[in-house]
Amino acid sequence: MSLPLFQAVGIFAASWLLWKTLKQWVLKSPLDNIPGPRSESFVTGVFGKIFNNNAWAYHQYLAEAFGSTIKVRALFGENELFLFDPKAMHHVFVKDQHIFEETDQFIKGNNLFFGEGLLGTLGEQHRKQRKMLNPVFSIAHMREMLPTFYEVTYKVYYLRDTFSHKLRNGPQEIEVLSWMTRTALELIGQSGLGYSFDNLTEESTPHPFSLAAKALVPTLSKLRYANAYLMPKLSTVGPAWFRRWVVNTLPWKKLHEVRDIVDTLHITSVEIFESKKKALADGDEAVAMQIGRGKDIMSILMKANMSAMKEESLTRDELIGQMSSLIFAAMDTTTSALARLLYLMSVHQDVQDKLRAEIKEAKEQEGGELSYDTVVSLPYLDAICRETLRLYSPVNLARRIARQDVVVPLFTPIKGVDGQEIKEILVPKNTKVTVGLLASNTNAELWGPDVLEWKPERWLNPLPEAVSAAHLPGIYSNLMTFIGGSRACIGFKFSQLEMKVVLMLLVESFKFKPTKDEIFWQMTGITTPVVVGSKKTIPQLPMIVEKVL
Repeated sequence: MSLPLFQAVGIFAASWLLWKTLKQWVLKSPLDNIPGPRSESFVTGVFGKIFNNNAWAYHQYLAEAFGSTIKVRALFGENELFLFDPKAMHHVFVKDQHIFEETDQFIKGNNLFFGEGLLGTLGEQHRKQRKMLNPVFSIAHMREMLPTFYEVTYKVYYLRDTFSHKLRNGPQEIEVLSWMTRTALELIGQSGLGYSFDNLTEESTPHPFSLAAKALVPTLSKLRYANAYLMPKLSTVGPAWFRRWVVNTLPWKKLHEVRDIVDTLHITSVEIFESKKKALADGDEAVAMQIGRGKDIMSILMKANMSAMKEESLTRDELIGQMSSLIFAAMDTTTSALARLLYLMSVHQDVQDKLRAEIKEAKEQEGGELSYDTVVSLPYLDAICRETLRLYSPVNLARRIARQDVVVPLFTPIKGVDGQEIKEILVPKNTKVTVGLLASNTNAELWGPDVLEWKPERWLNPLPEAVSAAHLPGIYSNLMTFIGGSRACIGFKFSQLEMKVVLMLLVESFKFKPTKDEIFWQMTGITTPVVVGSKKTIPQLPMIVEKVL
């Protein structure tokens, strides 16, 4: 890299950091009266405590010590809010969602990584895309996806037969996380893109897209601060060819790894798009010959887009952008949830046995494979999934930024630093807000003193009145797991169906038991399990698996 470019980048970074630092000391903020923890560092504030792989205890400390509305110090003394107050969340995600937008890091990053899909767009462009996608995620379409789900998890050469083959000589230790990742990718691949990435056999070679998709989050986590503070500023400097030249020239190995991952995601998405485009042009018979038989999300989306009015239709880049976005949004989160479900089944054998009995009884009554309506309404299976998504949400935090000054009322008033009661907060323009999704799901004031216990039975009885009275803005069962408002998880029904089908078919055929390994769940962007003390640094979840007799 040439010396002038190094100097330009250095001057830009130094000037920006100096301004950010001086602004905090010179200007007073309405947030100064909100209590919060002392800054741990002049440079990183308390971010080192909030955003790290073992932040569970610190998040619990914040909630217990300061309540549901907290001021925290970010990089170089910048004021931010950490909140999980129900009314404040309603304003952030619903009432004032046009003010509280996704951060530049989120939007520009996802736009760079996945293109112009749902994750990387704002405003009218995002609304148009969501309007086009909503029908694809309807209950009616979920019913049509169920046979594909069964094929991936149940039929010959797929997951259940692979497990049965591994256990032909008796119980075995199986690393189930990798299998759940492969299953989740294949489910979204076939149901979402009409494309198969993996035949789920022991001998299959991983698809390059699969390797890239699984590597993205761990690689980005090693560029956490650069991704948060430098990338949004530098991603719009100059034309695309210049930014690419800078990335190629910088002697930064992790940055080059991210570049190669993004290239793989994009190239594969383009190949799938062109294949689908050709099949649609060749007619219904060609579409029916493809995986998913034309009922996958992208085939339906592309058909709808062809008949849409010009002002409502999506561009080629927007359609391609949905592909990587769908894979990323669906794969790691569902993998995390499935892994946690199986882990909890292994340490709660009574719950596992009760679920197995419920599945057996339902199949005897229905005389074969269960229908969509039966699968989604099995009471104990539903309770297990809801309780797991409450207490162990795969994503624990959501970030927003106020694009203008706004007053946010509170459900639970707080006592200011000056001792006065605060019922509403003036949030200044450009203030970043971290919403504690897990903190809301485990708010003892709403859920009761047993809030940190995993108790599926709580969903078989009426929830506490405090939960209903709080009017939480989440789109799913008074939980913030899938967020709320116009940027809520569009595929939450897909995710629930996926979890239920996979869990049902595996627990029906296999018994899961814990190994002697100690499992630690890392609080990364998406929660992942690792074996404590293992020489392997990659996420993993070994279990003892045996056939059900």
